[in-house]
Amino acid sequence: MKDTTVVIIGAGLTGLLIAYRLKQKGIACTILEARDKLGGRIQTHYSDNAPPLEMGATWLGKKHTQLNKLLEELSINTFIQELGENAIYEPMSISPAQLVQLPPNSDPSYRIVGGTSTLINKLAEALGEDEIHLSKIVKSINVVSDGLKISGDGFSIKAKQVISTLPPNLFINTINVTPSIPLNLQQIASQTHTWMGESIKVALSYATPFWRAEQMSGTIFSNVGPIPEMYDHSNYEDEKYALKGFLNGSYFSLDKEERLKMILVQLQKYFGDNAKDYLSYEETVWRAEPFTFKDYYDHVLPHQNNGHAAYHQTFLNDKLIIGGAETAKEFSGYMEGAVRSANYILENLISC
Repeated sequence: MKDTTVVIIGAGLTGLLIAYRLKQKGIACTILEARDKLGGRIQTHYSDNAPPLEMGATWLGKKHTQLNKLLEELSINTFIQELGENAIYEPMSISPAQLVQLPPNSDPSYRIVGGTSTLINKLAEALGEDEIHLSKIVKSINVVSDGLKISGDGFSIKAKQVISTLPPNLFINTINVTPSIPLNLQQIASQTHTWMGESIKVALSYATPFWRAEQMSGTIFSNVGPIPEMYDHSNYEDEKYALKGFLNGSYFSLDKEERLKMILVQLQKYFGDNAKDYLSYEETVWRAEPFTFKDYYDHVLPHQNNGHAAYHQTFLNDKLIIGGAETAKEFSGYMEGAVRSANYILENLISC
């Protein structure tokens, strides 16, 4: 691994977009990714008998202008999320689920044709093999005479600037920085909510979309759970079918089989035995992802410190930048926030 101008920690959307733009400008950079795969919190599961199943970031809207501009630039298409005319609504455990009519939606959500990882793969294709290094867990960043030295087990690399795109709480608790970054930044980072950190995403694929039967729906809202929300997750071509949603985050301590059993009990209330005939079941418990989530020392509220002004400056004499979806001034945590973070860094903070 050769020394370089910019080292980017994390191969999610922010990190890959920064690297993509730097290459366009002819600036040498290297991405270090702890996982053995790209994407960060964009993780699409592909298989032969199911549509692309989004275990991470999924939806975007027209208001996500910078993301949409990037998708247009890369010739990536989107399609409207199917909601149907009705939704299954379960208000309380002592009352049966009911069908409710959905109002007209003037601001629909969209999904990426081929899966959200299409965006990740398109950005990565423009980068060389020597620019992305997987399974590289960064453990320390040290100031040296000509920049920063980034080290982990079995590797070290020097760069003029380092950009972390990790969730700030993960960064501050897993990477030792010498000399230390300011105490106020450490406190802010440790109290910054990690987007999706408490989420459990689940998806079941089926041979037919039985939930589209007359007056039925794949759109589910339940105050009972364990699934509070679920949606039709069939592919753009509408030839492979799935239901995808969120599981109540409090079930993270159960095992996969226990969670699936609870999900099937809930779905059978709505759809009968059809719900049992699934082709595949996928889930991601984001709290259990060590390269995304780290427990907080104190109670942290949803969105707490997301977009904080402390992240819109450089550290260690302009050598260290902290970016990523949580740091964006607007749409923090969303894919739009990840793109906006990359664009802000490229326009304001990179000095190379």
